[in-house]
Amino acid sequence: MEDLYNHLKELEETLLQPETRKSLESLQNLLAPSFFEVGSSGEVLYKEGITTENIGVVDMTLFDFEIHPLSEEVVLTTFTIDNHLKQQRSLRSSIWKHMNGNWMMVFHQGTIAKETYKENRREL
Repeated sequence: MEDLYNHLKELEETLLQPETRKSLESLQNLLAPSFFEVGSSGEVLYKEGITTENIGVVDMTLFDFEIHPLSEEVVLTTFTIDNHLKQQRSLRSSIWKHMNGNWMMVFHQGTIAKETYKENRREL
């Protein structure tokens, strides 16, 4: 279970990295064909609508990461993000599915947190 935890946390952190967010190929390799997201802005985004421009480069710190296996091939991840550019905290959840030997994200949601952003918190 620890290996799965570490692997999925690494995948989530990879999606925050500028080099991943600037590469449509990298994004396409991590997102399942049926992927969609409900962003913290309230906007719904589908895989076919993703461009490197509409997701942009971010400066975010991920913490409080947990996994919740739903089956042998499907895992829910939950975590908190501090967005340093917007000085905003959000609660995040993703559903990952093991497909063709790889874990791919099929769903993601971000919700603005009531808890306030802490500027000096860096726990990556």
